[in-house]
Amino acid sequence: MKEESFFDRVYEVARQIPYGRVTSYGAIAKYLGAARSARMVGYAMNGSKLNEDVPAHRVVNRKGILTGKHHFQGTNLMQQLLESEGITVKDNQIQNLEKHFWDPAKEL
Repeated sequence: MKEESFFDRVYEVARQIPYGRVTSYGAIAKYLGAARSARMVGYAMNGSKLNEDVPAHRVVNRKGILTGKHHFQGTNLMQQLLESEGITVKDNQIQNLEKHFWDPAKEL
């Protein structure tokens, strides 16, 4: 049996982010016991295009900024996906982040 990679573990957490909620790269890294690896979570999200079941649009930076939006096809796809789930985005930043934030350390 193949050992699960860090990216696989990131995708496993991301798949559990509920509809209409978001989390941060750092929150996923912290949950996985790799608190200093937020950037690696970002790399994983960038590489998640091959896994259509990974809702990468629900992962943002700690301030709610859509830092990964340039990895989505089209200029505003990440924003459109979030808005279709009822999340308001203004100037590439999620409004009322606290209301929409999902913390895997508390929820899983």
